[in-house]
Amino acid sequence: MEAPRIIAAVTRVVRDVGIAEELAQDALVAALEQWPVSGVPDSPGAWLTAVARRRAVDLVRRRENYARKLEEVGRATEFAYEAPVAADPDDIDDDLLRLVFMSCHPALSAEARVALTLRLLGGLTTAEIARAVLAPEPTVAQRVVRAKRTLATRNVAFEVPAGPDREARLGPVLEVIYLIFNEGYAATAGDDHLRPGLCEDALRLARVLQALMPKEPEVHGLAALLELQSSRAAARTAADGSPVLLRDQNRTRWNTMLIRRGFAALGRADEVSSGPPGPYALQAAIAACHARAYAYEETNWGHIAALYGLLAARTPSPVVELNRAVAVSMVEGPGAALALVDAIAGEPALREYHLLPSVRGDLLERLGRGAEARAEFRRALGLARNERDREFLLGRIDR
Repeated sequence: MEAPRIIAAVTRVVRDVGIAEELAQDALVAALEQWPVSGVPDSPGAWLTAVARRRAVDLVRRRENYARKLEEVGRATEFAYEAPVAADPDDIDDDLLRLVFMSCHPALSAEARVALTLRLLGGLTTAEIARAVLAPEPTVAQRVVRAKRTLATRNVAFEVPAGPDREARLGPVLEVIYLIFNEGYAATAGDDHLRPGLCEDALRLARVLQALMPKEPEVHGLAALLELQSSRAAARTAADGSPVLLRDQNRTRWNTMLIRRGFAALGRADEVSSGPPGPYALQAAIAACHARAYAYEETNWGHIAALYGLLAARTPSPVVELNRAVAVSMVEGPGAALALVDAIAGEPALREYHLLPSVRGDLLERLGRGAEARAEFRRALGLARNERDREFLLGRIDR
């Protein structure tokens, strides 16, 4: 939970994300050795950060250019526990955001940027990243290693760039914040359906970006999407942690404050836009349709299906098509949707994606084809890596 903040804080000192990650792990080892004897401190995160930072100082002292490096470390540690105060929106002192922009440097390929940021800020394992980006694990591992090496050899600055450089990195930054949130919103693996800490980090970073780049419509679009999706968090799992489908959620548990923030951000995206809505604004508009419905039966599925059509035209993706099929099933029936799903069933990117057979099974079940539906749910079960998803699929098979 604390790893991204520790890595960001230490990167400020050593200017090398690979070394920063190792020092964060060293701090955890120190905690495992000392806490059983001394007890868990009142602020575990601050303790871990302090240990990692001290080790970073020791490392820098052993390097060349001792005097210059030590002076830099002194400046970094002097304000380690002071809340950053920005003189203007272009001077936001946020180590996590700096780490995002550093990880999205143009020297890295788009795939490497995503993998590295999910690793450092999302705390995802190689397997989780591979499932999130629909790529083989060895490929993802190589991307992360090469990305760290490139940042170190290029001596990439630990900063939020200004002007054209910032704009050039904005797309990858938005993408990784979006992916971090998605991993928290529906964890690809593990025992928990949700990882709230990732959602909170992603939402906070999106809000910081709004202040940093107030004239960028897609920044507001992403913030709107995350606000609206976060509003449903409390209703998305039952008391035992099992997932609750949208149609079964208690909408009185939806967070109205976050919904209002989402509507406001979506409005700002429209105000500053001079063209058609971008993919994040379109997804936020879809989420807003759900937020406006007081009951599941009142959902405007026709409008949602149309928005998915626009999204598919703007950013073609088999995952978008799968989501569009779900919306179409509510408007035109499961038969029409099944045809859409079958049209993308052979997409290589969906080969290991458990939601494809899961959606197909649901459509078959609604068509009264129970045996075929159970076969699809079994296939989804074989692909799912999250224990809560597996339990849910077992329930669909048994009923």
